[in-house]
Amino acid sequence: MRQLRALVAVVDAGTFTDAAAVLGVSQAAVSRSVTALEAALGARLLQRTTRSVSLTVTGSRVLAGARRVLDEVAHLRRIVEESRTELRVGYAWAALGKHTRRLQKTWLAAHPRVPLVFVHSNTPTGGLSEGTADVAVIRRPLTDRRFDTALVGVEARYAAVATDNPLARRRSVRIADIVRYTVAIDSRTGTTTPALWRPGAAPPAIRTTHGVDEWLTLIAAGQAVGITSEATANQNPRPGVAYRAVRDAQPIPVWLAWWKDDPPAQLSELVNLTCEVYRAGRPARGQLDRNPS
Repeated sequence: MRQLRALVAVVDAGTFTDAAAVLGVSQAAVSRSVTALEAALGARLLQRTTRSVSLTVTGSRVLAGARRVLDEVAHLRRIVEESRTELRVGYAWAALGKHTRRLQKTWLAAHPRVPLVFVHSNTPTGGLSEGTADVAVIRRPLTDRRFDTALVGVEARYAAVATDNPLARRRSVRIADIVRYTVAIDSRTGTTTPALWRPGAAPPAIRTTHGVDEWLTLIAAGQAVGITSEATANQNPRPGVAYRAVRDAQPIPVWLAWWKDDPPAQLSELVNLTCEVYRAGRPARGQLDRNPS
């Protein structure tokens, strides 16, 4: 990297002397760096005279690549700096539902210089594997040994049905009510699997979806019904979709997950605060019975 910076500095400044001033090193150090780069590549990059420096044909091509490499390294540094100035929490469907805003406000009061930013990533690890999140909200068991998890709360299950579906007229439903319909399932990131039904009591058909938007669009059209967490009902109202509590379904556990070998500095506090907002924010089961329109 030092050699590439020296080459770019010489070309931009026009002389070794001026490049040395830009880099804050001696002229001899700049010369040694460029010479070492030429030796490593096995090609002359600069034509030197007593009065000027110019690029060779090969040097012109190497210079373009050197600029790209330096830009990429600068980008990596920006990523690291951003990770120090904000804590990114990834999620696949609904962040923390109604708890999201409260957690952000509580966090901001304690860490005004490090905002808590929620980022959507429709992947099984909520953006951890992709590098877009420092911590992720997970509602499916995460068996990848690269990650650690902490249980922070549980959420009730809600059915999502079209507003003109007869189930929408009820305050709550049972799993047996839903089994009569085609059920939309996102097997990659959703919380519903065929294991939710007893053997011999499965729905007549399964519609595979890919993410919450596709799932909601299918349900609003009356082509399927769905079962999801209460967080989805809070965070994703949709015209044509009604959410109803499923009173005989097991609740959904909610975990925070992070890289085992690279936990964020504020992890313990984030886990504790998230547990607190879940404990303090349990609603009545029928609170979300509504028909968004």
